[in-house]
Amino acid sequence: MMYLGFILLTLYLFLILYVWIGVVKLKPFVLEKKNPKNAFSIVIPFRNEAEHLPQLVHSLKQLNYPHELFEVLFVDDASEDDSVFELSNALKDCVFPFKIIRNKRVSASPKKDAITLAVAKAKSQWILTTDADCIVPKNWLLCFDAYIHKTNLHMVCGPVFYSSNGSFLQNFQQFDGLSLQAVTIGGFGHKHEILCNGANIAFKKETFNQVNGYNGNNHIASGDDIFLLEKFKLHIPNSVGFLKTKHALVTTQPEHTFNQIINQRVRWASKTTKQQNWIPKAIGLLVFAMNLYMALGWIFVFTDIKFLTFYLFVFLIKILVDGFLIFSVGTFFRKKTVSSSSLFQFLISSFLYPISTVVVCILSLLGAYQWKGRSFKT
Repeated sequence: MMYLGFILLTLYLFLILYVWIGVVKLKPFVLEKKNPKNAFSIVIPFRNEAEHLPQLVHSLKQLNYPHELFEVLFVDDASEDDSVFELSNALKDCVFPFKIIRNKRVSASPKKDAITLAVAKAKSQWILTTDADCIVPKNWLLCFDAYIHKTNLHMVCGPVFYSSNGSFLQNFQQFDGLSLQAVTIGGFGHKHEILCNGANIAFKKETFNQVNGYNGNNHIASGDDIFLLEKFKLHIPNSVGFLKTKHALVTTQPEHTFNQIINQRVRWASKTTKQQNWIPKAIGLLVFAMNLYMALGWIFVFTDIKFLTFYLFVFLIKILVDGFLIFSVGTFFRKKTVSSSSLFQFLISSFLYPISTVVVCILSLLGAYQWKGRSFKT
């Protein structure tokens, strides 16, 4: 077990170093004041989001962008609550054009169906997607416009940050989200793009149609983001980029219960094995192996006192490197000082995360999960 732990820790340290170098290599984008040129169709699928839609609409009303250069397409995916009612009330007196569309299910992936439907109805060349439980920054469109003008790419991925009220459950998700953002940014920094988040993605409508949208993977419920990323990369090499700036940072809401968190992570894990790129699979396997070792290693503590010392050493090193990566990325986006309470919660999260990771992997292998009141197969 000690030899296995040493090998896993060594590989894990190289992974963290690789990710951190990629994060540093990707230079921040500096927004310069220029006249906006690109028109955007903002696509927002939603289901049972009555609680969050008014906040999203409020942030859309604050966008610092010419109203004639963007439209918002809301796609209702058979909501069973008051989402449409709350959305309609929030949209009163809006100065930007918008539509509320009913989703048409044609595949096993409702969200992909919703985005595909909206893209077909979109008037603009650029599609920008976000989620109904998000809040967008006022210079969101300005950043994408300037970055597109500067780089001439076909897809631009932006940063996403979990909000938190300071509770342990929400901070747990924030730490997890920051780790995923680190891997995302690191991948873009190394030109090996493996992750992105559908809550903040822009792509050309023409290229979306050229790659046949989600055809070929719409039998998988999740993955509207990474599968499209893979298609764009395959169709046009060097056509994707990451908008590394806090001014384009979309804030998303955390889940309310640990059961919801597990289901969400199972949903995410279900798409990793379906990716064509071997790199995210290798990373996922290494991270799982490392967390499995940490989750089950305590059992062997009782068999050998020497292993206890080694196990605690491995745990300490893992906590330090994880913490360094997570808090460095968080500081870039939020510029917040690390408080003693957040450090304590991170320490507790470090003990729980290996267990939750193992649980998520096991559940993903069982082949089903619950999301938004629906059952899906992995």
